[in-house]
Amino acid sequence: MVSETQSPSTALVIVDVLNPYEHEDSEQLADSMAQAVSPIAGLIERARDADQPVIYVNDNYGHWNSSSQKLLDAALDGRHPELVEPLRPPEDALFVIKARHSAFYETPLEYLLRQLDVQRIMLCGQVTEQCILYSALDAYVRHIRVAVPSDGVAFIDRELHEAALEMMRRNMRADVQRAADCAL
Repeated sequence: MVSETQSPSTALVIVDVLNPYEHEDSEQLADSMAQAVSPIAGLIERARDADQPVIYVNDNYGHWNSSSQKLLDAALDGRHPELVEPLRPPEDALFVIKARHSAFYETPLEYLLRQLDVQRIMLCGQVTEQCILYSALDAYVRHIRVAVPSDGVAFIDRELHEAALEMMRRNMRADVQRAADCAL
């Protein structure tokens, strides 16, 4: 257990970046994701340098025999491989497959975080007003502190993105700031 004088262990949780962009609203999302790739890649590098866990949580898109490699291959073969390649999971990254919006809903993520003694997660990826928001809420109700780099999340609807960031900041006490200013 981490004492109150120590910094809690933080895990970088990267949501749904292995995306083939073959869905409704994919072009709006791709436009936003193009701006988020560099901040996310920087966070991955910083987390690895700090020896913090890097956990990819990705939708299986209804393919029940998916694996991390199959999801990566499908994303690289999709419409926007240039958004996927820079965020390719490192070999030592942890991987959780999800089927719904929240990274926690019926996944082993909570158990994994407890095993790693993680008390704080930094959520990045896509989509701010959907999977990031729902995952932040599920972390909050589990007493896991949340940080969200405002430039490390992609959105479909800018207005809803801003509202979701504000909801996470106010209602979940999330630390919301630019990736470069986020402490890992």
